[in-house]
Amino acid sequence: MAEHQLATVQNERISWRDYLALCKPKVVVVMLITAVVGMLLAVPTVPPVLDIILGLLGIAFASASAAAVNHVMDRKIDEKMARTRGRPIPQGKMTPHQAMLFAAVIGITGIAILVLWVNLLTAWLTVAALMGYAVIYTVWLKRATPQNIVIGGIAGAAPPLLGWTAITGTIEPDALLLVLIIFAWTPPHFWSLCIARKKDYEKAGIPMLPVTHGDEYTRFQIMLYSVLMVVTTLLPVMTGMSGFIYLAGITVLNARFIYWVWSLWRKPNGAPMALFRYSINYIMLLFVILLTDHYFILIE
Repeated sequence: MAEHQLATVQNERISWRDYLALCKPKVVVVMLITAVVGMLLAVPTVPPVLDIILGLLGIAFASASAAAVNHVMDRKIDEKMARTRGRPIPQGKMTPHQAMLFAAVIGITGIAILVLWVNLLTAWLTVAALMGYAVIYTVWLKRATPQNIVIGGIAGAAPPLLGWTAITGTIEPDALLLVLIIFAWTPPHFWSLCIARKKDYEKAGIPMLPVTHGDEYTRFQIMLYSVLMVVTTLLPVMTGMSGFIYLAGITVLNARFIYWVWSLWRKPNGAPMALFRYSINYIMLLFVILLTDHYFILIE
């Protein structure tokens, strides 16, 4: 199988689209948006444009590198799952060695940008997030425990902090609040997808929570973490980081989120993907409202 795959790769030109697919561009774009929000919230006015661009470039290359490593480490799992078997490596469009070389080049490039033109703190935090996702989560946690997404979620929650430190060079409480919000949001977001794709995870032998503990227990955990998420989203108001606009907006978003969580609990067959899709819009709108509130206060 490996020899046949290698021969196929050698007989075809690797498209730039295949390298782009390794980077998980949709995921990276969401990460960059949250990083931009961290940058804009870090200072009273708009940060220098060049600082924003350099910070985003470094974070983007490092995040894409982690995604490419994830493709390599999960290639055998990806072959078994309908959602992922169309990725470049399972399709034989490139070898794991080629993907790892690509990951190394863009990863080193991203960290170099952060070291040379941003600051060392952001570079070190980015390396930690990269290692957390590409190694600790992908190689170990994902296969070891049904709490993988909870423990490993801290790496995925890092972008707002990276954006904040890229501008200020410091770790501040408000930046950690942004991390906490994404950290609490991740389990309901991801576990709803896991319920919908349970058969795929069973086939691949991955101990996601619905596989190891069943759908009912997972729905209960989603409800608990959703309550925790709602509480964390109120912390910016309690600490004075945000005001009435954010409070009004997040109240509406949270009410809709809890509606879908309740629907998942009451109508388990139809709601997992509905909650998953809404959760994506939820986190994007939350950060938009945070920014709106931030700049409205400045205008006043």
